[in-house]
Amino acid sequence: MTTSGPAARRTPTVGWGFLGAGHIATANVGPAVRGLDGADLRAVAGRDPRRTAALGAAATYGDYAALLADESVDVVYIALHNSAHASWATRALRAGKHVLCEKPLGLSGAEVREMTRAAAASGRLLVEATWNRWHPRTRDLARLLGQGVIGEVRHVEAVFDGADPDPRNYRRDAALGGGALLDVGCYAVGAVLAAYGWAAPEVTAVRRENWPGGAADVLTHADLRFGEGTAHLLATLTGTGQEALVITGTAGTVRMDRPFTAGRERAEIRVETSRGVDTRRYPPVDPYALMAAEVTRAAAGDSSAWLVPLDQSLAVAEAMDAIREAGRA
Repeated sequence: MTTSGPAARRTPTVGWGFLGAGHIATANVGPAVRGLDGADLRAVAGRDPRRTAALGAAATYGDYAALLADESVDVVYIALHNSAHASWATRALRAGKHVLCEKPLGLSGAEVREMTRAAAASGRLLVEATWNRWHPRTRDLARLLGQGVIGEVRHVEAVFDGADPDPRNYRRDAALGGGALLDVGCYAVGAVLAAYGWAAPEVTAVRRENWPGGAADVLTHADLRFGEGTAHLLATLTGTGQEALVITGTAGTVRMDRPFTAGRERAEIRVETSRGVDTRRYPPVDPYALMAAEVTRAAAGDSSAWLVPLDQSLAVAEAMDAIREAGRA
């Protein structure tokens, strides 16, 4: 971290570096970092010079390792294809950088555990960039469930249909960590686990459909059990935009529209109980900016910054392991 001038002595500037310059980096995380006080986008490394230059960093690299050697970079944001997350996150941590890594954090529970060990050994942050977790609505939902507003959770419906990727996109390539479960299912799995207090599920049924001629799944449906509770989740990449989260308890129901992509528009939670319907409304926010701000604060040493806990990222990865394993049976 660097300082400049009297004010900067009180507020250190956290230098960011990006590995990858794809759409999310250029359209969302880049603007979020550039708009922050106390943060500076110092460097970007990518294969496409035009896209790396468009991020407006002080330095651009064609080699990822060169960015890790840049001493002005404190936080590395990893926006590479899914199968590259674990290796480059680990290398960044060992280089002494804090890491914000795109979801899914790893392709398996084993990868996430290895990444977690690397973070502990380095004394640096490792954070999964599941940006919707920073949305005030998502955090408020966790508080409401913790307060027992709908009693004991008995069933969760979680559906997320993401964009239909171009045939050349890595999301259609299983070897690169593509497929619906890893790309959008991690959001649905996370919502289900959060509703059940991050307990590990029993997978009771799985249905999977792959793209023709490929191993990556275009659809994964799973039925889960948590003691007395159940869950149904559906992850697809067909482009319909369907999203839903319905949590039913012994004393009521919570409903959310667009639970995984609402951001820069108004959002709401509807709580239905015997007392009636309580609709909680949330003004437009930029969850990417909230995420970048909290990571920046944490990297600057602010222990009150809120980050997605690594044990929750591991719980999601292990649940997806169990769903994939059940789907092979």
